[in-house]
Amino acid sequence: MSKSDHAFHYQKQQWYDASKRIMDIAGALVGLILLSWLFIMIAILIKKEDAKGPVFFKQIRVGKNGKKFYMYKFRSMVTDAESRLNELLKHNEISGAMFKMKDDPRITRIGKFIRKTSIDELPQLINVLKGDMSLVGPRPPLPREVQEYTNHDRQRLLVTPGCTGLWQVSGRNHVGFHEMVELDLEYISNRSLLFDIRIIFKTITVLFGSDNAY
Repeated sequence: MSKSDHAFHYQKQQWYDASKRIMDIAGALVGLILLSWLFIMIAILIKKEDAKGPVFFKQIRVGKNGKKFYMYKFRSMVTDAESRLNELLKHNEISGAMFKMKDDPRITRIGKFIRKTSIDELPQLINVLKGDMSLVGPRPPLPREVQEYTNHDRQRLLVTPGCTGLWQVSGRNHVGFHEMVELDLEYISNRSLLFDIRIIFKTITVLFGSDNAY
């Protein structure tokens, strides 16, 4: 690649990064405002089922270049869910460095609904405003998952993680870990504003009634 080609590529990447950040801030603000009624309703339902537990659940995730941050979600599990994980690892239903269990006994009644519809992930719009996440990007992994990554897998951490991404709209829990990595790397290689917008619209179409979320 010549110096002029390198400069053009750098300027193109800068323009994309700046435009993507503007879209992230605008989208997160609009989403939080329009969905404020839903936030209140879900908060009431969570508290009604388990008054002692918090409405929101925060968990350390790994973002761009390995930087750790707290990711926010609506709480969909019992309050001692993390301490009960080790006894359930043998029931993992997905390959690779992730844990998924369709009939996870730690999930509450309201939790099953908000997970199936992905409503539990809406508080991640707060992470988008903070800059920890983007609207579109690879799923932010847990630290224990990253410990199992190969150098190939670590390429997922080259960009800001997202609320949705190519993996989420391509089968999600029906796609194994290694397939997820390849989808993320495909996104990283081909990312553009148009690609991001297409993924956002596809996310909306598959959000409700999907059998891929649990």
